[in-house]
Amino acid sequence: MAPLTLLRQHSKLADPREQIRILNEGSQQPAFDAQLQKHKLPGLHASTIETLQVNLGKLCNMTCEHCHVDAGPDRREIMNAETAQDCLKALQHPGFQVLDLTGGAPEMNPQFKEMVITARKLGRRVIDRCNLTILLAPGFRDLPQFLAEQQVEIVASLPCYLQENTDAQRGDGAFNKSIQALQKLNSLGYGIPGSELKLTLVYNPVGFSLPPDQCELETAYRRELEQRFQVQFTNLITITNMPISRFLSELVQQERFSEYMERLVTAFNPATVSGLMCRSILSVDWQGFLYDCDFNQMLNLPVVNSERKHIRDFVYEELDNRSIVTGQHCYGCTAGAGSGCGGAIQNTAPANLR
Repeated sequence: MAPLTLLRQHSKLADPREQIRILNEGSQQPAFDAQLQKHKLPGLHASTIETLQVNLGKLCNMTCEHCHVDAGPDRREIMNAETAQDCLKALQHPGFQVLDLTGGAPEMNPQFKEMVITARKLGRRVIDRCNLTILLAPGFRDLPQFLAEQQVEIVASLPCYLQENTDAQRGDGAFNKSIQALQKLNSLGYGIPGSELKLTLVYNPVGFSLPPDQCELETAYRRELEQRFQVQFTNLITITNMPISRFLSELVQQERFSEYMERLVTAFNPATVSGLMCRSILSVDWQGFLYDCDFNQMLNLPVVNSERKHIRDFVYEELDNRSIVTGQHCYGCTAGAGSGCGGAIQNTAPANLR
């Protein structure tokens, strides 16, 4: 039986307000906006909106320890057809280049395939943020072929190339299923040199450290996965564990929250700020409400525009230069080499920040 989500455990930390309280009161670190001012950086603003990132719901076939969404099999929140159509209508604006589908397991939403097909007809790149194991689940085994036919880019979580580390974070058996799914994707052309089918692997630390150098880690992944399992992939990205939801709960339980926040703040890298994902992305939750990023979404921090907070009311020109809502969790995206949906912001962190 899968472990319960924070919500089903009736944990206080299932409430975004409690998470924000801990972030604001428990870290004993300077406010993020004060850190920007210290480095003579302006407040964050969007520079454009290239990507519409849509969270199709919190239903997932897995309950990973690090999940900032608190997704799992015991969650039932999923986007309905009307809201999905509102997203597709917004996507028609020529400023959008990418539809980024996430969850939970986005593939478990009945609207998933229609959204992919429609977005591809609009000429948009489509990204599926996939946990890999869903591709082997009953009722979803046709997905690899469908994704290949639609030329969907797959961004797949694989916390480590070692079974012990991956299973520790994602549950027993997750590693072997992930490898089987990767082998299936390879057989369809995903991740193969010269193929247009892009397969990106995602690493996030198993413990409380910052990600290592992204380029060096990609080399290790490529070597180990090829030698052990004949698995190939296009590239690897690293993402810092964000101190919200389940990872925050783990930090609090182990009394390491202050230590982790100090690590993030000490590693603050002003050079990452210009490349933050919130500058070019708009995040939509399963109900259609708008946020500056997926992390703000999970903390229930909506966009500042009081009249345009739902996708049905979306007006591109009123949000493409908006002020970004920030908080203490933003240190997670600006530590070391930086972190976001596209991985490290810089090729490598400055030597004094590693």
